[in-house]
Amino acid sequence: MKRSKSYRAAAEKIDAGKLYAPLEAVRLAKDTSTTKYDATVEVAMRLGVDPRKADQMVRGTVNLPHGTGKTARVLVFATGERAEQATAAGADYVGSDELLDKVAGGWLDFDSVVATPDLMGKVGRLGKVLGPRGLMPNPKTGTVTMDVAKAVSDIKGGKIEFRVDKHANLHFIIGKSSFDEAKLVENYGAALEEILRLKPSAAKGRYIQKATLTTTMGPGIPLDPNRTRNLLAEEEAQV
Repeated sequence: MKRSKSYRAAAEKIDAGKLYAPLEAVRLAKDTSTTKYDATVEVAMRLGVDPRKADQMVRGTVNLPHGTGKTARVLVFATGERAEQATAAGADYVGSDELLDKVAGGWLDFDSVVATPDLMGKVGRLGKVLGPRGLMPNPKTGTVTMDVAKAVSDIKGGKIEFRVDKHANLHFIIGKSSFDEAKLVENYGAALEEILRLKPSAAKGRYIQKATLTTTMGPGIPLDPNRTRNLLAEEEAQV
């Protein structure tokens, strides 16, 4: 794959053999962003878990203190009073059978899905459409709930979901490149704290084996996976 001149110039600023402290990595990510638009800043981690085993699945949600910089489009499967509450809370699309048919037909113009428990029998049939995209409502992430208003408000306010894939990789966003450094680091810290809290007791050895921070279309910056406290400190990480 041929890289652009701007990408190669950005990559030259990164020492691939170094593990960067979060603040330094964020500063570098902002400096090496190669897009003309406001790029998304994201983190990829390799965890020391075996996702094939149910007791080592890492999945959760976190409310980023400074939001994601993007207003998520929320679809809610609900009827009656719950549908009215979802609409009042700012849901973009609310309904039941008609929406179910639309999604089944391949419509995916939304970022998150919430459903009331009574409709999950029908929503479950959309597993092949929503599942591979990480959009299937789940009680563990608060997206199967009777309190649809709270679920919508949380998602609109910067709640993100993360889930380890079959290769033990985990991806999540922490904001936009236009965010100031401290806000990006604090968002990273909030996600990191929750990921550490969810460490499976069955997981052995090093839990966070590798972490990389990047912007959309930008080069990856190696993060120090051992730095879990004092994330706003200026001192550099050890190689």
